[in-house]
Amino acid sequence: MSTQLARTALPVLAIAAFVVGVAAVVSAAGSTLGFDYLAYETGARRVIDGQRLYDPSIDAAGAFGLFYYPPPFALAVVPFALIGGTAAIWLWTIGLVVAFAVGVAILPVSRTVRWLVLLLAALDWPFLYSIKLGQVGPVLFLLFAIGWRWLDRPNRLGPAIGLGILIKVQPAILLVWAGLTGRWRAAGTAVALVVVAALLSVAVVGIQPWLDLPSILARIASPLTTAHNFTPGAIAYQAGLSIQVAGAIQTVAILAAVAAVIVAARASSAEAAYIVAVVASQLLSPLLWDHYAMILLLPVAWLLERRQWWAVLVPLATSILLVGALPVVIYPIAFAICLVTPLALGWHGRDPRPHLAGLPA
Repeated sequence: MSTQLARTALPVLAIAAFVVGVAAVVSAAGSTLGFDYLAYETGARRVIDGQRLYDPSIDAAGAFGLFYYPPPFALAVVPFALIGGTAAIWLWTIGLVVAFAVGVAILPVSRTVRWLVLLLAALDWPFLYSIKLGQVGPVLFLLFAIGWRWLDRPNRLGPAIGLGILIKVQPAILLVWAGLTGRWRAAGTAVALVVVAALLSVAVVGIQPWLDLPSILARIASPLTTAHNFTPGAIAYQAGLSIQVAGAIQTVAILAAVAAVIVAARASSAEAAYIVAVVASQLLSPLLWDHYAMILLLPVAWLLERRQWWAVLVPLATSILLVGALPVVIYPIAFAICLVTPLALGWHGRDPRPHLAGLPA
């Protein structure tokens, strides 16, 4: 009876907590609501006004209104920029909430785990912060969830990977995973989508943005001194180590993430290796803001489905209740746990749960 009561109460509790959590953080945001969205809108407005897409003076990340995403992403934001103002911010914010909810709904895990993920998201500061800022994390969460559910459906996996690359460059590591696991059709579909989108963007904004983007990214590729950056190297620098030592630590961390993807693709189950690649896609970013950790709800769902109940501690450690109470090193530790654990549990195909990806939601 108690088990049945818990199963009945969990959806109600999860939905109520999710609505309250999102509403609370949005209502308290004030003028900071949509901070990141306004940067995306800046890029879109440059397109509308026929200006140079990237500000050539950009040499650091984090300041207000800086756009340094691929040109096709700017084009995707143009409809919102045409609406503009508060209405655009609210439409974007609602879209992010819906994207995340759909992503949770299609996760290839049990209903109980889906409700648990929704409940954990209601407390997870990285997720709530993403919504507050209007950051693209929930969209990436949805795309990664699509790829996970349809691992063996190239016509769905490929576009999910391609769209992820068009939003941020780092999801390109999923092409390595796809190639190493023999998913060449999905990889080819992703590459084709990126190429077509790039050509369409050239037709609209010209070739100059694609020439500017590498230099922009190069200037912000080693932001070890950037405040609120939680990469291992940046935290080492904040702890007092020299820039040289911190840079070496960051290089090792990046190489370790790439190595984990390669090893997992060769020695773990395809599903476990995919989760490892998803986590690595965030670790490859030169900037690891705290809100990037919302993507860790995916490996947490994977672990919970395999009765690794301790995994709830990952989002609880970064919950809104503990913001500022724990040292910032908790973020790279959480990423490391979510990178290594799926690799270990899926080692040589010894996945403790049957492969369910691809089944109907």
